[in-house]
Amino acid sequence: MTAPATRGLWVTLEGGDGAGKTTQAAALEAWLRQAGRAVVRTREPGGSEVGVLIRDIVLHHRGDIAPRAEALLYAADRAHHVETVVRPALARGEVVIQDRYLDSSVAYQGAGRVLDAHEVRELSLWAAKGALPELTVLLDLDPRAARERLDAADKPFDRLEAEKAEFHERVRAAFLALADAEPDRFLVVDATRPPLDIATEIRERVERVLTASSPG
Repeated sequence: MTAPATRGLWVTLEGGDGAGKTTQAAALEAWLRQAGRAVVRTREPGGSEVGVLIRDIVLHHRGDIAPRAEALLYAADRAHHVETVVRPALARGEVVIQDRYLDSSVAYQGAGRVLDAHEVRELSLWAAKGALPELTVLLDLDPRAARERLDAADKPFDRLEAEKAEFHERVRAAFLALADAEPDRFLVVDATRPPLDIATEIRERVERVLTASSPG
């Protein structure tokens, strides 16, 4: 791949817990770096010093958090993260690979917590000054298969991973609805496929986006 180094690119990865976002983010980063691109790997929540503190609250706090408070905490992390991490990296012409963005809030807090999805999305857009990635990769996986992966990892569940099956079914349905509504931004990938096949499909789409955005 010969990619232009003058324009930044923002790629987000979405999907339920256990879908393989970390694996695919690492593979995409390695490929881009090999091609000579500067890359920033980040995540929400937790992609900044402020975000680390918020991540500890929303994912590891013992006890309940009111659904609206949870949505506001994610939006606060998003506002700071986009302003201090994402926008500066894009301005430097770097590729930002990000684990979760506002689509996760719409799916988890909107559908999962049964809040108004439109209000959750508008809150996030306001927090991020309307910023949207050029490409969002949705790794789609049945929640039952995802739970098997999480169980096999033998690690403690965070607050969202520990939710009941019905919660995760609503989250998956919301992600797929978001992808249907914005097909130009989303790439939906079957997360049961071999990781190498998935990585190849993602690379091909990223290369097309880079080529389309290349000057001249």
